[in-house]
Amino acid sequence: MSNNSIDASIYENLTSELRRGLSMLAVLSQCEELQYGYSLKQRLGEAGLDVSEGTLYPLLRRLEGQGLLESRWEVVDDQRPRRYYQLSATGRATLAQLLDEWKNLVASLERLGIAKE
Repeated sequence: MSNNSIDASIYENLTSELRRGLSMLAVLSQCEELQYGYSLKQRLGEAGLDVSEGTLYPLLRRLEGQGLLESRWEVVDDQRPRRYYQLSATGRATLAQLLDEWKNLVASLERLGIAKE
């Protein structure tokens, strides 16, 4: 390994930290419409943000516990019951604030010459 390359496990840990916060923001943004876990996982994956079920479902429960999401069980087309999630009023307000914070962070990175479109 050269002096300029980072150890693979360190890189994996760093990217995992970065993705964790982004996953939370992405999940909240997609729950403006009623979503169940699998449809949400697919939607995120199609956008290039692969989130494992082992990450997604605990995140959904945590966001609900924080009052940012509401959930309810529904049976659609005689299929097994699915738990659907949607932003609560608190979740909508929080998402708006988080998106503002995200924009400010991106602007700061751009001023540092790190994130340029």
